[in-house]
Amino acid sequence: MTLELGGIHHLTAVTADAPQNLKFYTQTLGMRLIKKTVNQDDTTAYHLFYGDGVASPGADLTFFDFDTLREKRGNHTVGRTGLRVDSEETLNWWKEHLQTNNVGTSAIKERNGHLSLDFEDFEGQRFRLVVDPAGKVVPWAKSPVPADKQIVGLGPITLSVPKLEPTEAMLTRVMNMRQVRHYPARERNGETFVFEMGPGGPAAELHVVVDPTLGRASPGAGGVHHVAFRTPDQDSLREWVRHVNSFGIRSSGEVERFYFTSLYFREPNGILFEIATDVPGFAADEPMESLGETLSLPPFLESRRAQIEANLKPLV
Repeated sequence: MTLELGGIHHLTAVTADAPQNLKFYTQTLGMRLIKKTVNQDDTTAYHLFYGDGVASPGADLTFFDFDTLREKRGNHTVGRTGLRVDSEETLNWWKEHLQTNNVGTSAIKERNGHLSLDFEDFEGQRFRLVVDPAGKVVPWAKSPVPADKQIVGLGPITLSVPKLEPTEAMLTRVMNMRQVRHYPARERNGETFVFEMGPGGPAAELHVVVDPTLGRASPGAGGVHHVAFRTPDQDSLREWVRHVNSFGIRSSGEVERFYFTSLYFREPNGILFEIATDVPGFAADEPMESLGETLSLPPFLESRRAQIEANLKPLV
């Protein structure tokens, strides 16, 4: 049986201002802070997870808090992150809401097969609100955004690359995605190739924009660190480890993140990919009703709690 990915699991971006990040994503975007923890590879940095009302896989937008300059835009990175809403009516509500909160927006129009609206956060993190008629909101009761207007989850995710063929080979031959649409270059944008995985639809799409005129991006605040794709459990992840290794691709092997188990590797244009399990999830160490209210640490960091907390800046 062919291994298939279930869609987007999470996307991890970079901020240089965790307090303002927390305010923007919980107040302006109305997402729930579902986990307040630290970067497991650099415990001086917060790792903040935002999601829907019950921390569903595929709804997680996460941020590393790094003391860094702004990203220099270009190729070899994730260029834009999709956030799904359930209807055109909701998209119109978001346009008005963002503008009321002094967030500039594009026009609402069809982009790469979906009715959508573009905007950026306070650090230039690029987003696209996308209508997903099949999407169902799982609301956060304490959100300032009305329950029926809240963000459903992630997708599609847009990669920016100078050349399609190496990335296409990785997506189709290794990751078993399907190329389903192609849009020629227009409005100073490169060609866009749409790949889908598993069930398809905007929650399971990767859009690859090819523009050889762009230089290489340099990482920083307002940029993306990596994108993660869904697999159900540890058994299927281990199959992915064997599968990726069979192509001779350098990878992390199985990495235990406590809230999920992961596999990391880079596609040929240098973008960091992760495959992550849907289980055990973010309620593994705290009650669902109080997710994100205190600093959570996985068991292998708990003995260092006092030292870790002393090195973290206050969020409010």
